[in-house]
Amino acid sequence: MATEDRSDGVGAERLRPGDRLALGAWFGTRAAVLGISLLASALWSYGDLHDSFLNRWTQWDVDHFVEIARYGYRGDPSHPPDPGLPAFFPGLPVALRILHPLIPNWQLSALLVSLVAGAVAMVALARLGDEPAGTVPGAHAGHPRLGAHGITGAAGPRAVLALLVSPYAVFLFAGYSESLFLAFALPAWLLARQRRWEAAALCAAGASCVRVTGLFLAVALIVEFVTADRRWRSAPWLAVPFLPVLGYILYLWRRTGDWSAWQHAQEAGWGRSTVWPWKSFETTWHAAFGTHDQFTTAFRVELIAAAVGVALTCWLLWRRQWAESVYVGLPLLSLLTSAYYLSIGRATLLWWPLWLLIGRSRRPAYLFLIALFIPLMVAEVVTYNSGGWAG
Repeated sequence: MATEDRSDGVGAERLRPGDRLALGAWFGTRAAVLGISLLASALWSYGDLHDSFLNRWTQWDVDHFVEIARYGYRGDPSHPPDPGLPAFFPGLPVALRILHPLIPNWQLSALLVSLVAGAVAMVALARLGDEPAGTVPGAHAGHPRLGAHGITGAAGPRAVLALLVSPYAVFLFAGYSESLFLAFALPAWLLARQRRWEAAALCAAGASCVRVTGLFLAVALIVEFVTADRRWRSAPWLAVPFLPVLGYILYLWRRTGDWSAWQHAQEAGWGRSTVWPWKSFETTWHAAFGTHDQFTTAFRVELIAAAVGVALTCWLLWRRQWAESVYVGLPLLSLLTSAYYLSIGRATLLWWPLWLLIGRSRRPAYLFLIALFIPLMVAEVVTYNSGGWAG
């Protein structure tokens, strides 16, 4: 029946039990992060912990997103121009600008975008955990599914919980772009698994408006199409996710006359030029173990995250999950050939194959990881609220 087919889609009208578990985990962990933030502010006063709640959550990149939303890429006219602003894709600033007539407070708008987008993303991740490759579209909701990795059950909600207590999950609460990106990218991947390429392409185009990672998602969708479907009438839709990236490049070119304006903004804002991977590793290793400052621990974590990314990519290749290995491997390669490792830990939030792998792990290993993640996540929340670099 048509109603049964719709129940397998991202826009289903009825929530499955797994969806409710995912939403419960999402809002429950949001309440926990809120409590940690308030408790940290009440107990300590170092750094920015003495500041107001909204100011504590408007740190680092959130300031840039709000500035772009308010003034455009030329930045605040009362301050010198920031050459790094074009490094941020326009999706989140546009969302803030659209919300502004309803929610005049820019800081609150950024938090609400993450809150709503994250809820959508977690439902999609929970469903993706129950939609392994090989799923037959239209299978009745609630029944076990037999796919490429066998019968699935609670893997989706378990993956959601693992993601939400992971060390860098603080950025899913803050007004960063990860939640909004996942709210487009995860439904896109789920729809692709269901061979609904038109809808998948449109969702992926939304992801491409938010982060450059959408470009790698678009490539991965092509790989998924070629290796698993090949209904060529749908192939032209796979070009759609590239259009927002092309449009943004053209916009920057018209503003600056520079076809590489995005890359040059990365270099101007953060010194992120492209180097050989061994050079990047050497620089990061020295920063992690050759010096001691406020970023030393962060660089050590970046090295660990890089190792996890390489191991995950190798595992995906060994499992012949070609599309997933492209989605994880290509952006990881770009991060490993940057002048130094930066934001690889935060990029783990976007690696849903990692969270699905953890969600499908055996109970003792899963519980061990959850117990390991929680104190690290708490420490990151406190670090972020104090104004420290958290990823």
